[in-house]
Amino acid sequence: MSGEQEASAAEAVARKSRAGRDLPAAIMVGLALAATVVLTLLYWHWGFVLLVTAMLALGTVELHDALKRIGMNSAVIPIVAGTVAVICGSYAAATQEVLSGLPWHSVLLGFLGATTLAALIWRMPAGSAGYVKDAAASLFTIGYIPLLGSFTSLILASHNGAAKMATILLVVMGTDTGGYAVGARWGKHPMAPQISPKKTWEGMAGSVALASVVSVALTVWVLDSAWWIGLLLALAIVAAGTCGDLIESLVKRDVGIKDMSSFLPGHGGAMDRLDSILVAAPVAWLILYLLVPN
Repeated sequence: MSGEQEASAAEAVARKSRAGRDLPAAIMVGLALAATVVLTLLYWHWGFVLLVTAMLALGTVELHDALKRIGMNSAVIPIVAGTVAVICGSYAAATQEVLSGLPWHSVLLGFLGATTLAALIWRMPAGSAGYVKDAAASLFTIGYIPLLGSFTSLILASHNGAAKMATILLVVMGTDTGGYAVGARWGKHPMAPQISPKKTWEGMAGSVALASVVSVALTVWVLDSAWWIGLLLALAIVAAGTCGDLIESLVKRDVGIKDMSSFLPGHGGAMDRLDSILVAAPVAWLILYLLVPN
């Protein structure tokens, strides 16, 4: 190898993060996503809903491709269409901008039911061989992505929804940042070695610490609620978000892949960014619905 080739190889290695990703690309993509989220939450809530819808629709395609590796074929076309209907429809009904007079829970259940029925019928022409396995793939995808993802629409559509959504996203970021910072430096005791060897109990402590600080501060100063609600919200999001990360890790290990896709340079696929939020969203919605209604 020539000197120039060695220098190029060294530069390529330097561009990679500890996780083996392209760090500059990851930073640029992360900043672009963050800017889009901030601008849409501030000025155009439908833009945020459409962004979430696009990411979730892409996630259904990624999960479909992943499950195909183990012989499970979901009805991806009706599921993508159903995902758009579930997310946009539930937000529209909850805000009463359109679908006026229809309760959001009726719209949500209606679209989920229609998506499930469409997926089961879609597979019928292929015959009985493998029908149960393919139907299971479709139902798993519907429950995992559009159902859990619909809670982001419900949160945003609630009173002071943009502030609530921003709080949840920042607490999730605090969970990831605190876990990585402490786990990378002091992590010694694996939390789930057979699922995600890099997750440690020390990292979990870091997640709880930083998420609690962020959540309590935002709950008191932005949501104008009691500090203990912020602490409860942080603990719930850390627990749910960690479970979400482990659930996706289990799926990827089962099908034998590292990332769901390479759609987001330096980050992997859409599901690699949504795994924690998907599971944290319904838990956070329930806490905010019960304790911070106004």
